[in-house]
Amino acid sequence: MTPPSKPLPFASRLLVAICCWGLAFIASATAQTDSFELPPIDYLNAPVNDAVARLAQQIKAGEQQLRYDDKHGYLPSVLEALDIPISSQTLVFSKTSLQLHRISPRRPRALYFNDDVYVGWCQQGDVLELAATDSKQGAIFYTMSQDPDAPIEFTRDRGQCLTCHASSRTQDVPGYLVRSVIVDAIGNPKLSSGTYTTDNRTPFHQRFGGWYVSGKHGSMRHRGNFISLDRSEDSPVDTEPGANQTELSKLVRTEPYLSDSSDLVALMVLEHQTQMHNAIAAANFETRMALAQSYQMNELLDRPADFVSDIAERRISGAVQRLVDQLLMKNDFAFESPVEGTTSFAKEFSARGPRDQRGRSLRQLDLNARLFRYPCSYLIYSDAFTALPVQTRLQAMKRTRAILESRDREAGFEHLTPNAKTEILEILEATLPEFSEAGSGI
Repeated sequence: MTPPSKPLPFASRLLVAICCWGLAFIASATAQTDSFELPPIDYLNAPVNDAVARLAQQIKAGEQQLRYDDKHGYLPSVLEALDIPISSQTLVFSKTSLQLHRISPRRPRALYFNDDVYVGWCQQGDVLELAATDSKQGAIFYTMSQDPDAPIEFTRDRGQCLTCHASSRTQDVPGYLVRSVIVDAIGNPKLSSGTYTTDNRTPFHQRFGGWYVSGKHGSMRHRGNFISLDRSEDSPVDTEPGANQTELSKLVRTEPYLSDSSDLVALMVLEHQTQMHNAIAAANFETRMALAQSYQMNELLDRPADFVSDIAERRISGAVQRLVDQLLMKNDFAFESPVEGTTSFAKEFSARGPRDQRGRSLRQLDLNARLFRYPCSYLIYSDAFTALPVQTRLQAMKRTRAILESRDREAGFEHLTPNAKTEILEILEATLPEFSEAGSGI
């Protein structure tokens, strides 16, 4: 029989702790992809409760049915069930997603979205591609067969999607991205022409490569609606012919799609939203991992179980800073010309969400000087933001308040004029009770 082990002397425990600290420091300095598949995140195995998972449960319980359409398969019914507007349709023709063999400039992939869910559809596609935001686990990826004779099931991805959707482009967590790449005549990216992961900070001239874009944008130019027919690697990008296109039928057959547009405003909201979702998930993951490592150290050093180390505090503080930078749209791109879409998306998007007593909302669009009238992300109301670990959420709101009250004058927030700061504060205090409860301390 093996005798019971004796506790390590303090010096030995300290040595072990120092070694663990070193490993933790190295892990925190590398991509989170090295650790989110392990506890405490356990990304691939932890249960989820996102909108797609809930829809699957409703179908299984007989509470919801999906209809098959001969032209689009289950797409219209899925969009209706998930409350995703058709006006959100954007068309991407670069071969940069799962069903790349179905994608080309002649047959672009259609993408639809609301605040929490993204649905991809290809002509004659084998599956619908879905991604939904779980409040705790971030982006969860699914496929659904387009075969009318197959059972209606949403198959959760077990790692294949993470090849592209878990990298520095997604803030090192399973997440979303909008890429801008120049493509050749069949849709293959020409990476030598540059590739950009875009959001509301990205200069306009770098955006939308590989996408069809319908809308007006004045003197500004983008990379959308352009196909490189020159086989040389360093061929020039001519942005003029694709500018200010309001009818995509001149560029591609739109009859196979639910809409004849790839709305410019929807694209720009999509850019902001994808990286905002990533920032929330990154703050969530970083906090949970930092706390877990701190608690492990507590056992080794005989500290109180809930003690939070300085290292963990710094990691959480860094995650909060990155989150608030995204939330308040640090270094937001200022328009040189007004922007206008071609569908009802802008009107429908702005109509959703809470408003204060004066009718103001974080979902109101500007479209003259910048994308949003009040540069604070509407995703502050999302389930994912609400589900952030409490210390992260409170720190984020306190830092947000400090910036809006001009107590934190960090560079990059010059787009927040004194009047804009006051209005955003008033909207948050009227529509987000926890923001007021967080107080003004930092």
